[in-house]
Amino acid sequence: MQNKKVVILGAGGTIAGMASNTSGNALSNVQYTAGEVGVADLLEAIPVLRQSNLIETEQVAQVDSKDMSFTVWTALATRVQYHLARVDVAGVVITHGTDTLEETAYFLQAVLNPAKPVVLTCAMRPASALAPDGPQNLLDAVTVANHEGAHGVVVVCAGTIHSAADVQKIHTYQLNAFGSGDAGVIGFIEENTLKITRNWPVAREIQAQRATENIAILCRTHAWPVVEIVMSYAGASCAPVDALVAIGVRGLVVAGTGNGTVHKVLEAALMKAQAQGIEVVRATRCNQGRVLPRTDDRFASSNGLSPVKTRIALMLRLMGIGA
Repeated sequence: MQNKKVVILGAGGTIAGMASNTSGNALSNVQYTAGEVGVADLLEAIPVLRQSNLIETEQVAQVDSKDMSFTVWTALATRVQYHLARVDVAGVVITHGTDTLEETAYFLQAVLNPAKPVVLTCAMRPASALAPDGPQNLLDAVTVANHEGAHGVVVVCAGTIHSAADVQKIHTYQLNAFGSGDAGVIGFIEENTLKITRNWPVAREIQAQRATENIAILCRTHAWPVVEIVMSYAGASCAPVDALVAIGVRGLVVAGTGNGTVHKVLEAALMKAQAQGIEVVRATRCNQGRVLPRTDDRFASSNGLSPVKTRIALMLRLMGIGA
């Protein structure tokens, strides 16, 4: 463990959720309001963190992550980069909702590519639950942020460490709601000690200066490029693509079947959109595996990213940010 500070940024979510005492669901794990408890107050359940002079907290946002916005993303990237630049900070932890956690994690990794660890953590039960999982997840996240050699954006939940590129929410209710597919997890937290099972995410060369430039682009971009996701399925039509083209979409991600295959009617609509200058990228709706290239591919590949992360990568590229 490093003798440096860990900064905990609050962004809301179930980990900060509370059930209403008047609703009859005071101990419910599903009937609650997300983002009710401030990040500093979350430490009340974790004395070892509350009493430490090596922990700082800052409230960046207080949202249900299903309502995550580009504005909050920009604020998080800005504050994370600020704290990472401090020589007295070992890493940053972000408390976040589970619904869009994988998207925020990928966004931060693409924009910042941090040399220090940025650890997103969460909870599947609100703070008001009879047995909330948030306190242990938060303690584990701080342990990871303090680990010598840790770097990049990772997600910590239920004692498991996932990379930003691979993590996906795979269950609606269980405490171990995240998986890393074929790539596997980075490791585990066992009794405040890390057990690493594969390498940390490989850091590219952009680092701090490029991250600062990326944040500058985000801050001066008032309207992000419109990129939407369409899905291929039995009986798919051209209607979704035609409607999105009509409103001026800049890019489309198609969540194809299997190895990124696309219904012929939908494919024809996407080809027409592509001919009009709209960027089209092909991903798969399968939650494991990646799209393998074929000689007759008509659309760019997602390079192994899920549809939601492919959308983020395309938006950032359209803004001039390499992902």
